[in-house]
Amino acid sequence: MKEYKYIFGLVGKKIHYSFSKNFFLKKFKKESIHQVTYKIFDIPKIENIINIFKNPNLKGCNITIPYKESIIPYLDKIMPEAKSIGSVNVVKIDKNKYRIGYNTDVYGFEFSFKKDMNILLYKKPKALILGTGGVSKSVSFILKKLEIPYKYVSRKKNKNFILYTEINKNLLKDFKIIINCTPVGTYPFINYCPFLPYQYLSSEHYLYDLIYNPSKTLFLKKGEEKGAMIRNGLEMLHIQAEESWKIWNFEK
Repeated sequence: MKEYKYIFGLVGKKIHYSFSKNFFLKKFKKESIHQVTYKIFDIPKIENIINIFKNPNLKGCNITIPYKESIIPYLDKIMPEAKSIGSVNVVKIDKNKYRIGYNTDVYGFEFSFKKDMNILLYKKPKALILGTGGVSKSVSFILKKLEIPYKYVSRKKNKNFILYTEINKNLLKDFKIIINCTPVGTYPFINYCPFLPYQYLSSEHYLYDLIYNPSKTLFLKKGEEKGAMIRNGLEMLHIQAEESWKIWNFEK
């Protein structure tokens, strides 16, 4: 088995579909970065992260669903922005073996979202954030920064969330931005979508799905059928991956 001086990887659950491995392996080859590899660490529970961290050649990893929040107790330091968001998607292991948590999701989402915000026709938009996990916190961080009011949507009753069953025609007249932060619709479950009254969508709506595989989820297809502007999560993913590499950058 080939030995690698530096190992990076993606930590998550049921992530065989991820583009991250191919993205980084192609990057290493293109930039002639040798003795480096990128692995998929698909673990059933966050406690298994300890075994991954034991690898002396591990220099960093991306964190994805469902561990962006639960990874935090296993880190030695959290950068201020990631701490204020409450979500980590990048871990760097420094020379002293300290595990440092960062959030690059915010850069990816803000960059791609703001491009569309410049051409949206309606004024003073409000947003619905589908899901309440780690990545939804990154999205709400940017919405606050852009001064866009929002509500979380959840399957479970909570005073801070609204339920999917509470979304109706009148609500969708007020909330024209809908951002899917759940894994519903991800390959191979492409015939699923978040529970919404899609019949009330229109050309005034904007649907953003953080899923990138498939490139057009059923959620986006249903919005497009009603004339809504749509965007998937691929550009966001590319940006956050490049930001991850900047954080991990090391002497080759």
